[in-house]
Amino acid sequence: MGLGSVGAAAAYLDGLNAEQRRAVEHGVAEGAGRPGPPLLIIAGAGSGKTNTLAHRVAHLIVGGADPGRILLMTFSRRAATEMTKRVERICNKVLADRGLTNALTWAGTFHGIGARLLRDYAEQMGIDPAFTIHDRVDAADLMSLVRHELGFSKTQSRFPAKGTCLAIYSRAVNSTRPLAEVLARAFPWCVGWHDELKQLFGAYVEAKQAQNVLDYDDLLLYWAQLVTEPAIARDMGARFDHVMVDEYQDTNSLQASVLLGLKPDGYGLTVVGDDAQSIYAFRAATVRNILDFPDHFRPRAEVVTLERNYRSCQPILEAANAVIGLASERFTKNLWTDRASAEKPELVSVRDEMEQARFIADRVLENREVGTALKQQAVLFRTSSHAGPLEVELTRRNIPFVKFGGLKFLDAAHVKDLLAVLRFAQNGRDRIAGFRLLQLLPGLGPASAQKILDRVADLPDPIAALSDVQAPAKVGDAWSQLVAMLQGISQATWPAQIELARLWYEPHLERIHEDAGLRAADLTQLEQIAAGYGSRERFLTELTLDPPDATSDQAGVPLLDEDYLILSTIHSAKGQEWKSVFVMNVVDGCIPSDLGAGQTEELEEERRLLYVAMTRARDALHLVTPQRFFVHGQPVKGDRHVYAARTRFIPKSVLPHFDHVSWPKAGPEDVRTGAVRNVRIDVGARLRSMWQ
Repeated sequence: MGLGSVGAAAAYLDGLNAEQRRAVEHGVAEGAGRPGPPLLIIAGAGSGKTNTLAHRVAHLIVGGADPGRILLMTFSRRAATEMTKRVERICNKVLADRGLTNALTWAGTFHGIGARLLRDYAEQMGIDPAFTIHDRVDAADLMSLVRHELGFSKTQSRFPAKGTCLAIYSRAVNSTRPLAEVLARAFPWCVGWHDELKQLFGAYVEAKQAQNVLDYDDLLLYWAQLVTEPAIARDMGARFDHVMVDEYQDTNSLQASVLLGLKPDGYGLTVVGDDAQSIYAFRAATVRNILDFPDHFRPRAEVVTLERNYRSCQPILEAANAVIGLASERFTKNLWTDRASAEKPELVSVRDEMEQARFIADRVLENREVGTALKQQAVLFRTSSHAGPLEVELTRRNIPFVKFGGLKFLDAAHVKDLLAVLRFAQNGRDRIAGFRLLQLLPGLGPASAQKILDRVADLPDPIAALSDVQAPAKVGDAWSQLVAMLQGISQATWPAQIELARLWYEPHLERIHEDAGLRAADLTQLEQIAAGYGSRERFLTELTLDPPDATSDQAGVPLLDEDYLILSTIHSAKGQEWKSVFVMNVVDGCIPSDLGAGQTEELEEERRLLYVAMTRARDALHLVTPQRFFVHGQPVKGDRHVYAARTRFIPKSVLPHFDHVSWPKAGPEDVRTGAVRNVRIDVGARLRSMWQ
């Protein structure tokens, strides 16, 4: 269908509001799906961002764009899949005569797309396209190995742990900042180790290259390096007529440089996001990317702002607008809705953390009695530790809940074992995978594993060379069985290879784990997942980049209740919504946190965090402010409490947007209790004095 018939078929756009439609139609009228000027869509919370982006992609395709030349990048594979399905549904309605025959083959996460492109351009980078990808756990293990080899694990004063080292490395890479600056701003306790860390990171990079492995950060770093070469950047950019990026406020400097390399003039580039929801600086995301977009492509860039909210009632939006309106720098927008309500959000004052927990439990049950299911309610908090007293209270009152977090599928030991088999079969130089695999054999410890890997590392075919290795005598037949299994995998087709690996591993699973039966269910699930991929390489890449949840850990629904309350950090709640939302500890020291009240940009991110929490609520919002907190684990004199003030993000000028509630409400007994609450009688001393 060409542009001549787009207008007649544009009834599929009738459900969009004026701003959404303007964003969808931008540039398409220039002809046959050709790239238009750069577009920035500022999509306020609950403004139909996903729907708008899906319609824009579909409208381009209907207008003549080749879907195979559209690059769509999101921050989760699930989001990419959902977006693809929406686009297909819209296109199939409009293109009823032929449907969408060429799907969006380039829809995925930044890391997933990067992995695909790096294999295509591996020759130009001088790397083997059969590289394997380390997840965070494997990367930390390799960092630990290099750290030990350099002697940093034996320093007289405490050297940063492997996880800290990896976090520092990742922040420096993704922010493209000098190591000294990263240490000073984010890891000040490690400043004294600057030279040693620099040496460690250099050795870590060399170890990865020698083993033909890449970590998460490399998928962006290598990609960003590729597009600095003009010929490669032109060739890669020419693959795509349109580049779409969702959640642009969450991108880091590397991701922005990739986009600029692909589309230096901005034509064909569409980014969608909300500067007011930029809350991932701890992952090196920078709000500057979205704030500076119009200036970078001035005067070509078009900015469309979506302000109509389809989620929350008007009083909640007015309060949220007032909070974010005090931000030092932002795109001006004021969310509005036609959902009226007579109830303002509540600012609830309680005495301490325990009363906060009791208040939330009471109100949650009250809501349930009037028809709001537990699943339609959420309790949000700045950090996971804040929920401790609430979890105790919910358990005491038999209120089922699920707390967002828990183990991921790849973090389960037995799953990592089986994947180590496949990774080593894929890349015999992957030292972390080989080290884990060899130590599964009874009688083969880390020293022997190290020697074996050293012996075969530089040989042309490390897997084949294992058959000539003389393993320790106490390993017995387990060695020949391992070698036979690896050779069988090299000759088998996919996905039969994972079945061979599982059958070999099952006896070791039963030997190592008491709950082998439960863990075996995960391995069966893994094998079923593998059947959906065309190759071992694709399976390992996709599973590492976006793993599913485990079944054998405790991340699922507690007690298997049909209804349960949602507990979540604010970061994990982004993109979600509930009918009723409670936000805990809305006081200085928690929001903003003590650690986030330093630099101006850190303080502004804390303000955005509160805004994100408030805009999760549809009908009811409760911000709870305990007046005092119990001091844990610190020797103090007198009262073991510290006192807190309401968050600075709700000053007096914002207070009229809230109803003020004190809990519990004072009654006759409460008045009496309040009068004597601070009276102390040392009865023990009086009783002792009776006998003196």
